[in-house]
Amino acid sequence: MNRPPPDPAPPENGSARADDAAPAARPRSRGLRALFGRRRVEQGLRHSIAALVQEADEAEGDGNGEASELDRQERALIANVLRLRGITADDVMIPRADIVAMPVALSLDDALALMRRENHSRMPVYREQLDDIVGMIHVKDLIAYAGTSEAFNVESLLRQPLMVAPQIPVLDLLLQMRQRRVHLALVIDEYGGVDGLVTIEDLVETIVGDISDEHDEPTAVLIQERPDGTFDVDARMPVAQFEARMGPILTEAEREAEIETVGGLVFFLAGHVPTRGEVLTHGSGLVFRVLDADSLHIRKVRVRLPTPPVPPP
Repeated sequence: MNRPPPDPAPPENGSARADDAAPAARPRSRGLRALFGRRRVEQGLRHSIAALVQEADEAEGDGNGEASELDRQERALIANVLRLRGITADDVMIPRADIVAMPVALSLDDALALMRRENHSRMPVYREQLDDIVGMIHVKDLIAYAGTSEAFNVESLLRQPLMVAPQIPVLDLLLQMRQRRVHLALVIDEYGGVDGLVTIEDLVETIVGDISDEHDEPTAVLIQERPDGTFDVDARMPVAQFEARMGPILTEAEREAEIETVGGLVFFLAGHVPTRGEVLTHGSGLVFRVLDADSLHIRKVRVRLPTPPVPPP
């Protein structure tokens, strides 16, 4: 007597369900492979371009007479574009303390005088304080009112500013500014306060370098040695440049605090915005005297080097 064949054993660990789901999973896995594969290609392309630029730099430095396909300026532009990946609005913005803005209650004459004095074509406009931004004004809108009998109301001329987070990559910011056809963006912190300001010129300068026009003031001297051996230092001088001139001076704690400027170092030493004439001594022996400061920030300091010990007789 023939017995019917036994029923097939149930699949272990739900393999039947896995087999049933496999057709649906395969398109997703192919999509993930395509996505990550594309990222690997992009990263590989970036590394290849960076390597080619470096090889061209090294070939020029060797002086072997071989002509590079890229001249020095082209290589610099490419290198700057590659570096943009890690640069954010926070890295290029004008800090809050240096923002020039217009009170909304100004008269037409005062508004034009402010634009003329600061050599700006655009300004943010605020109501009571800088964090209360109501819009942005363009000098052409003000000029249109000059010489007319129309009642001037700055609020009727305001344009909506672009507001961004400090972490936005500069390439994304540049794209947004182009799409919205604006040349000025305000950087807003997590509490809704104004942290800084970015112009489209700031973004372009990250690629092509400094752009000077007829209104730009000559570059200020950041450090100047005096006849008595002291140094007058612009507080905006980067600490890296200051140490290149004076030698390493920052302590480990100061490096961890990510101090960027000489003014920031003096502020760190004092624990507050020091007043004019205040003297602070660094652990390295350098003595800082504040020459110019206001209630918000330090402008200039005088640095005295440590006095060398007198050798015993």
